[in-house]
Parts: sequence; structure tokens; C-alpha cells
Amino acid sequence: MRKALVLAAAAAVGVSTSVFAGSHEKTVGVSWSNFQEERWKTDEAAMKAALEAGGAKYISTDAQSSASKQLADIESLMAQGVDALIVLAQDAEAIIPAVQAAADEGVPIIAYDRLIEDERAYYLTFDNVEVGRMQARAVLAAQPTGHYVMIKGSSADPNADFLRGGQQEVLQAALDSGDIKIVGEAYTDGWLPANAQRNMEQILTQNDNNVDAVVASNDGTAGGVVAALTAQGMDGIPVSGQDGDHAALNRVALGTQTVSVWKDARELGRAAGDIALLLANGTAMDAVPGTIKFNTPGGNNMNATLLAPIPVTASNLDLVVNAGWISKETLCQGVTGGPSPC
Repeated sequence: MRKALVLAAAAAVGVSTSVFAGSHEKTVGVSWSNFQEERWKTDEAAMKAALEAGGAKYISTDAQSSASKQLADIESLMAQGVDALIVLAQDAEAIIPAVQAAADEGVPIIAYDRLIEDERAYYLTFDNVEVGRMQARAVLAAQPTGHYVMIKGSSADPNADFLRGGQQEVLQAALDSGDIKIVGEAYTDGWLPANAQRNMEQILTQNDNNVDAVVASNDGTAGGVVAALTAQGMDGIPVSGQDGDHAALNRVALGTQTVSVWKDARELGRAAGDIALLLANGTAMDAVPGTIKFNTPGGNNMNATLLAPIPVTASNLDLVVNAGWISKETLCQGVTGGPSPC
């Protein structure tokens, strides 16, 4: 059984199981920025399974949305003798001293899903610029004219701007022609749904509710947006999101959210575990199978793996059910006469 599990883990990144020799002695530490988002628990389960399949020990901390606590957490993980670190950064700039500390100790570090502007880290994420494009394409297809609102992610997370850049690429022609106009735009502190809701409420007030579509950057912010729209009797206008949160997919089935760009967290978690095992066993970052060079906004040339996202709309909801991501019952809760499979 152990051999079968190790073979499966190795296959995920296309490497020989020989690289895992001695990995039973390894410990991988994971620093989570927080567990407020539904998806991190899914990431964690896949990550733990990959590490355990390779015979490694998993330990973790939760920074609870505090950049300073995250630095202390990483110091604690290193004190426990970890052989590799996986870090979901709360603040991309504040985390740099932790990268320095890890480098000083020869501990490889993976920037998990959020960029850390330091070429000594390995960047693992989905293609976030493409996620932004997918969000904007779906909303533009549903509402090709009118007043748009852009609800962005946290200003402390570079992903927010990657997403926004992809969105702009798709919307630019419609903006240039005057078919659409952006009437409100705001970052969402901490990616918190409550902050997104407050931002959306303020934008609605400023525009006398004259809003036709909202490009929200993840499912949490989309939930806040939909709450604000529902309070004004405006639920049903196009709204985007990402992550494939169960509540968001239910909103897609209900018709209150247009798209959730699905980034299969199981795939990302597995890849993180497999890459951490490789790095812990001495594989150079640029020798990890599938590695590309990623040029960052800060001018760093990082080793990276970018996984492919999938837009989920009412037309392909069967996809997430068939993949075992969500049950039909959860997806279709409260839905009557909705899209397949509901």
C-alpha cells in the first residue's frame, strides 16, 4: 500500500519514486495565513495525503490573518527542524524576513498560491492572470454593456493585481468603445467577505444602484457582493468569483453568481506536497519537473509551477459534481428548475 501511495504521489509531478528515498525522515512545515476560506481545508487534506504517501511528517500553524504572527509561526516551525516550508503568505512583503531566515538555514520554501517576491522561494499557484481573464470573459458575455464594478482582493496580496490585470485585458476593448464603464473599484482588505459587502454597499449608494455587473475576484468577495445586491433587490446581475467554494457553486446554480473559476485545491495541495518532498530531499528548484521561469512584478525570475484553472458556469456544473468536488445535493440546495445536474 505504501509503495502504491508513493507511486501516486510521484506521478502527480512526473518524477521517479527514487527521489523519495529517505523521505520518511523528513518533516514539512506549513504556515497558513488563516483558515477563514473554505478552500484551505481542502488544500490541507490533499497536501497531508501527499506528504504522508511519501513518508513525511506534516506540521502546521495558523497565522489567523496576522503578518506578525506568521513570522513567529515560521520561526517556530523552523525551531522544530522542518526540512521544507510551505507558506501561504498573509502579506507578500512582510514575509520576506522569513524567506531570509529559511535561506540562512538551508530550508527550501514554497510560496503557496500567493507570490512571495523573492527568487529563493519556489512559486506554486494557478495561472492567476488567466483566472482574471476567465472571470471577465464570463461577466462580459452575460452583460456586454453597462456599468461595471471591480471588487478586488487584498492590496497586500500580489494575486489581487494579477487577477485585475487579466480582467483588464478582456474588458479593455469594451471600455475603449464605451460599451461598458467602470463606476466603482475597491480592494478588499484581507479578502474578507464582510469588507467586500461594505465596499459594494458604498459603491451602490454612490451610483444610486445603477450597476449592471460586478467582477469580484474570488468567491468570498462574491458572497459579500451578492449579499449587498440582494439587500437592494438586485441579485441576479452578473457576478464573478473563483475557488469553486460550495456556497459559490450553489449561487451559480441559483443564478446569483455567473462564474466561479475552479482551481482544484486538491491538485494544488498534492503538487505542494510532492514538490516539498523533492526539495526536502535535495532536488534543486529548477530541476523540479514542470518548472517554468516566472518573471515577477518586482523583477525577480522565480522557479514556478502554474496549474490550469477552469471556469464553471451554469452550462458546465456537471463537471464539479462528476469530479467529486461537490455533491449534487449541496450544489442544488434551494434550486428549482435550475441547470443540469439540478
